[in-house]
Amino acid sequence: MDFGVSVDQSLSKEEKYDQILPMVKAVVGAETNLIANLANIAAIFKYNFHFHWFGFYIKERNSLVLGPFQGPMACTRIAKSKGVCGAVVDQKASLIVPDVNKFVAHIACSAVTQSEIVVPVIKGHDVIMVIDVDSEHLDHFDSTDQKHLEELALIIASLD
Repeated sequence: MDFGVSVDQSLSKEEKYDQILPMVKAVVGAETNLIANLANIAAIFKYNFHFHWFGFYIKERNSLVLGPFQGPMACTRIAKSKGVCGAVVDQKASLIVPDVNKFVAHIACSAVTQSEIVVPVIKGHDVIMVIDVDSEHLDHFDSTDQKHLEELALIIASLD
């Protein structure tokens, strides 16, 4: 059962995002619980894009704590300024890593991960969480992913 949140897999990446983001708005518009919404968002993206890992790390004091995700087990807590996620929090900007093996500060939660994109969710002037997406393929992410995941971050930031 897909609850109407699947898209035609023959579509281009851009077309998939164009169909998925309105679905996300509809799903989160019907629910007020943030954790439930993040869990459903992770499932929608994992199911439609077949990413190795899709999830959220939520800012808690001086670290990031694992939130809802889809994929294999992940690091539970990321210390301040560590890894790709920590760099994104510090810079308040998205980061695409074409080859995680060449990113000096990469935290290897999975040996399968080859590339990664991390996008901050900013509310007010603070990063409240990050969207973390991993692929088992090198150079998997591009400006199309960044553009649409940043749109997703705006949707999430608008949730109460």
